[in-house]
Amino acid sequence: MKDLIRTHAGLLFAGLASFVMMGAGQSLYGPALPAFSRGFAISEAQAGVLVSAHWVGCFVGVALMYLRGGGITPRHALAAMALGAAGVAAMAGWWPTVAGAVLFGAGYGLSTAVFNPRVLRAFGRQGPAMLSLLNATFGLGAIAAPLVFVALGSDPRWSFGLTAALAALIWLFAGPAGREGAGAAGRTGVFRPHWGIMGFGAVAIGLEACLIGLGPTALIRAGVAEATAAELLSAFFVVFLTGRVALIFVAHRIAPFALFMLAVALAAASALGAALVSPPVFFVALGAPAGLFFPGFYVTATGKMGEDMRVPPVIIASGLVGGIGGPLALAPLMAGMGERGFFWIVAGVTLTLTVAAVLSLRRMRI
Repeated sequence: MKDLIRTHAGLLFAGLASFVMMGAGQSLYGPALPAFSRGFAISEAQAGVLVSAHWVGCFVGVALMYLRGGGITPRHALAAMALGAAGVAAMAGWWPTVAGAVLFGAGYGLSTAVFNPRVLRAFGRQGPAMLSLLNATFGLGAIAAPLVFVALGSDPRWSFGLTAALAALIWLFAGPAGREGAGAAGRTGVFRPHWGIMGFGAVAIGLEACLIGLGPTALIRAGVAEATAAELLSAFFVVFLTGRVALIFVAHRIAPFALFMLAVALAAASALGAALVSPPVFFVALGAPAGLFFPGFYVTATGKMGEDMRVPPVIIASGLVGGIGGPLALAPLMAGMGERGFFWIVAGVTLTLTVAAVLSLRRMRI
């Protein structure tokens, strides 16, 4: 294992640093939505468009990987993240800010589609564990960013500006990674779309996007102060990170779809706790299952769909369908469902998803 890490040190550094920035940038939208709402004199539901704009950008990035994946490097992804975050920080108008969120999301999507398959391929049997490590570092940035946002006076201009500067700094050192760990260019193997696992991924990633992007607003509606909601989002990501770090040691021992099924069941229990008992406590608890959604989904889908170069972007794109649609659908519904309506919706969706996963467990074996 140590030899593998030394061999692929450049790939690992670029991936870990990029995923830290991805976590930092994505986690800023939730606590910043009230500030965007005030700054542009729009409703919180309208401000929630920024979350979906981010995921639209992710979809664009993944589409680029599908079409031109062989020519895209970590530096392309980091450049898009830096420019997009700078565009959001400028707050030069509502639509330029939305455009910045789309560009930042494109860098996010490129990074996801560049690094996940390369790391999974480069580390062989330890690939699922290293994939968990890679995605766990997302949590480091996501934990820190809301706290930094509060420390900077809850001003999106400063927090997104800092994100842009750090992404640019990482860009300077990402060159050596280059094409390390990349597969052969072109199409290899058999391309077998598996609509069942992609459907599960779309719903799960949509839930994750809603928890991160709309969760702080839901907490505020439930009576939590804005600064406290940002701090609770950091706590959510502490639990999120803990779950993914624990997965590093057990991912190769658990069937990936069984892991996915367990995660959605735990999410259903936590969402019910938030709706019935305590939104702050159980929102934080939701971090653990949310951190397990993507690894279980991605490894299952990879096993089902083969090694063709088109597979990774198609898998990720299926999740992005949920990431785009989830916040767009849920943000308007929150306004008319009472102070805990968000958590009731999450509970209903995760309970339904759990039942579907139990019924599909045998068919999803790889």
